[in-house]
Amino acid sequence: MTNEWLERWRDGRIAFHRDAVHPALERYWPDLQNQGSKILVPLCGKSLDMRWLAGQGHPVLGIELAEAAIEQFVAEGQGDALRYRQGDFPIWRQGNVELWCGDFFHFHIAHAAEIGAFYDRAALIALPQPTRQRYAFHLAQLIPPGSKGLLISLMRPNAKGPPYSVGHEEVEKLFTPNFELTHLEDGKTDDRGWQESVWALTRRGPVA
Repeated sequence: MTNEWLERWRDGRIAFHRDAVHPALERYWPDLQNQGSKILVPLCGKSLDMRWLAGQGHPVLGIELAEAAIEQFVAEGQGDALRYRQGDFPIWRQGNVELWCGDFFHFHIAHAAEIGAFYDRAALIALPQPTRQRYAFHLAQLIPPGSKGLLISLMRPNAKGPPYSVGHEEVEKLFTPNFELTHLEDGKTDDRGWQESVWALTRRGPVA
């Protein structure tokens, strides 16, 4: 999966990238009331959703394996990008967006001290089934109790992936141990047979 992901970015095979902010993010994010929280965006690519979140007053921390994606995000943005390093992660910062280049599973709680919310449009569905459980558990370790997030999954019968089809039952099985889930909507099925499902998640546990 790692090599395939890097090859997709190198070859420009990024049909999953949206050229506009996701409408479900604009529709549902304000209801989460995450005013000013630092937003974790796993497997972020060069998503324009990060710029929208930053425009709402959020510091944004995206994690992306493909350096090409980060370089494109910066090149397509405005203003200079500051580059620095923390541990094994090279980091680009442009405006209110930090982009960490590396493996999401190597990003640990020590890095996430200021994280207060998360957004996942393309992370869960990029991972094969055995890795999705690991992802859900790792995400829970990074998100403090009481924090909220928005998850957008995809469903399609007999999909081989990536992207992978992750239906309601699997979303609930993966996240219910550590999150309270609210199913917000299912979108219309597109011309390729994909249907989006949108979820609000709240991290379980005592709030400090």
